Amino acid sequence: MAHHNINGVRLWVEEEGSGPALVFVHEFGGDHRSWRHQVDHFANRFRCVTYSARGYPPSDVPEDETHYGQDIATADLLGVLDALEISQAHLVGLSMGAYTGLRFTLSHRDRVSSLVAASGGSGSLPETREQFLTETLGLADTILSKGDMDLPGFATSATRIQLKLKNPTLWQEFADQFAEHSATGSAYTLRGVQAGRPSLYNLEDQLRTLETPTLLMIGDEDEPCIDTNVFLKRTIPGAGLVTFPKAGHLINLEDPTAFNAAIDKFHKAIDDGLWHLRDAATTGASPYLSEDT
Repeated sequence: MAHHNINGVRLWVEEEGSGPALVFVHEFGGDHRSWRHQVDHFANRFRCVTYSARGYPPSDVPEDETHYGQDIATADLLGVLDALEISQAHLVGLSMGAYTGLRFTLSHRDRVSSLVAASGGSGSLPETREQFLTETLGLADTILSKGDMDLPGFATSATRIQLKLKNPTLWQEFADQFAEHSATGSAYTLRGVQAGRPSLYNLEDQLRTLETPTLLMIGDEDEPCIDTNVFLKRTIPGAGLVTFPKAGHLINLEDPTAFNAAIDKFHKAIDDGLWHLRDAATTGASPYLSEDT
């Protein structure tokens, strides 16, 4: 574990295990610690890399708001791979990290062996995009005015309360770690990364060309993400979709065993040559007849 100088800031990076690189990219509410259950599972077979994004201590927290943004987050991920001399990696991203993983894969396909994009897509659905932007910018303003991360409603929101219902101890750990985050870094991340990114629907033409093996994962109670992930499944030729029942946004914490098993199955399918691009024959609307009947 160490700081690495990347794109003008010091990012905190941790490594464990050996083998092919498996790089985890955290969500807005998390940090490098969010992946503990995944690192414990995969480190016997992979070189597991976790890092805290800029704005998330112990990484640097730039005071200049212009030093935050989706393009910057994508460049930081590239910087992590370069700093660790990783030529190609399996990526796993959650929420904000899933978006970064998708954008990174579109821009650097030769650097990505496979992509897991979990709980991604908040704010992309056209019908609710304006509400998302209003709430995101409003939360940023609240955090800056308060000067701390004392936001009781965040950890008990409609897509995070599931963790508390299933595992109160782990939920408390999540809430405590969230409260430790930098107010400045979190607010500027909300403005620059979350509110500053385009809807995934705007990337449809690019996504239709994405043949990198991609596993989409969502909880069936993560309402802001469900429709967008169905869109992604239909759009990305190399994508498959896993849905966890009675689950919210924090699926890697809610059921680590099932989450990790889904990734294991995904990686095995790739290794066995069974993760195919979607065949046009599977896109027909009829449940009875083929399109050429």
